[in-house]
Amino acid sequence: MGFKIVTDSCANLTDKQIKEYGVEVISLKYRIGDKDYDSYIKGEKTDFAETYRLLREKAVITTSLASRGDCDKVIPQILEGGDDVLVLCFSSGLSGTCQNIKLAAEDYQELYPERKVLVVDTLCASLGQGMAVHYAVKLKNEGKSMEEIAEWVEQNRLSICHTFTIDDLFFLKRGGRLSGTSAVFGTLLGIKPLLHVANDGKLYVTGKARGRAAAMEHLIASIGEKGIDVANQDIFIVHGDCEQDAKFIEAEVKKRYGVKNVVYNMIDPVIAAHAGPGTLAVFFIGKER
Repeated sequence: MGFKIVTDSCANLTDKQIKEYGVEVISLKYRIGDKDYDSYIKGEKTDFAETYRLLREKAVITTSLASRGDCDKVIPQILEGGDDVLVLCFSSGLSGTCQNIKLAAEDYQELYPERKVLVVDTLCASLGQGMAVHYAVKLKNEGKSMEEIAEWVEQNRLSICHTFTIDDLFFLKRGGRLSGTSAVFGTLLGIKPLLHVANDGKLYVTGKARGRAAAMEHLIASIGEKGIDVANQDIFIVHGDCEQDAKFIEAEVKKRYGVKNVVYNMIDPVIAAHAGPGTLAVFFIGKER
């Protein structure tokens, strides 16, 4: 008897990470037209090229929370196999997914009283959430119990820094975070908003940069300004179908800070539907968010 770590597809883990970590993933869904799609399908290579093409054409892509049915595809099988479950969820400040999983977990506890299901709100998003999973897996491999890992995540989640930039203001406008007038003038002036995920797990605009290069410099500089022992950290980067920009940031953090390991991945459609193509974010352990 042991336990398995479960997360949801908003963690944006790479296919390689999912396999190496041995984690299970609850998939959120998104809808294009009259068809629903899973953000993650076990055993299938992740490829969101067509989704990003549609986003660039300003197609309306709607998203939904992880449902009870989505949870049922993953968690009961683990419990029936004799293992307990630790679920590390997408921030409750950005989605009701964590609450849905907690409700499902209460039912699973009644159905499988001999098993345990712990659900932790990471207050993180994208590969920031993936970073919480990354460290949880490390602790599991060191022999820590499920309860000890849950406690570690709760105590350290606010040290996982998230720094974002959005390339296309249209998506902030469509999501209600920016007025139409501001979006038009911001686009004309080449303004790139700078954002972060705060301690309440919500996304806030913290400033603006004039142009893409300045926005990328802000991301890189934030690691040096806030990061703790950066050279010995794993730095995570996500991109909205702009891999060359992610590679540029990777090269810069290795050159400037002596970072040895950088992991980057494409943002899944559920998050991309709200952030848009060209979004970039860096994640690292810092003094504070």
